[in-house]
Amino acid sequence: MNNQQVVGLVLLVTGVLLFGVGMNASHSLADRWNDFFTGHFTDSTMGYMLGGIASGVVGALLLGSRKAAA
Repeated sequence: MNNQQVVGLVLLVTGVLLFGVGMNASHSLADRWNDFFTGHFTDSTMGYMLGGIASGVVGALLLGSRKAAA
């Protein structure tokens, strides 16, 4: 396993964890209250979710790329 694959795996796992934290936070009382009145989640919850998605996509792309070992 080369360095690119290790970084990809770390980013993928981090992305899944961040997204999970965001989903868990979206069920909190503060987020449900904010969603009821504004129709949006709080900024921190959206940050966790979007950060998790971005990290997961980059990690998956790094794991999926077939770069020749030098």
